[in-house]
Amino acid sequence: MVQRIKLGRYKAHRVSMLRTMVTQLIEHERIQTTLARAKELRRLADRVVTYAKKGDRPARIEAGAVVRTDRELHKLFTTLAERYAGRAGGYTRVLQCGVRRHDAAPLAFIEFVDREGELRPARPGFLQQQQQQQQQQLAGPPQGHQQEQEQGQQQSFSHLPTAARAFLEQQQREAGGGGQQQEPPPR
Repeated sequence: MVQRIKLGRYKAHRVSMLRTMVTQLIEHERIQTTLARAKELRRLADRVVTYAKKGDRPARIEAGAVVRTDRELHKLFTTLAERYAGRAGGYTRVLQCGVRRHDAAPLAFIEFVDREGELRPARPGFLQQQQQQQQQQLAGPPQGHQQEQEQGQQQSFSHLPTAARAFLEQQQREAGGGGQQQEPPPR
């Protein structure tokens, strides 16, 4: 049996509150609430987006039992289902943002990931970097690139993250491709 957070409410009140919060989250795509509510809301919101990705009639009925308005239900099955078609879970993010002044309750933002205006991008520039790498692979090596490698010059890994760059440079040195000593990667 899955343990749920009771949030200090009886069952009907808790279910009603979470349904309202899911509807508001779909409408605004980011809301501020307490940390405990945000963690419980994340479970329900991810489940509703999974229903939307299925897109069939039973999934629409299940999602309709949670989402309160037809406008948000339509947005869920069109906009959000398209946005997360390639993502397998993890559609929302909870970010702590301080405490409430009068009772010191921890506050948090809950928001959908991969959207315009998000507080913290999931992986900034990742999609553009992937597209550039795919285009470079399809285009083949540039002119003169083979001549440089034949002359024994070291390949540049400056576009890669630090850990990957260090690993590839070490492998290149071990393979005998590096006559020049390079400075260690910055920390």
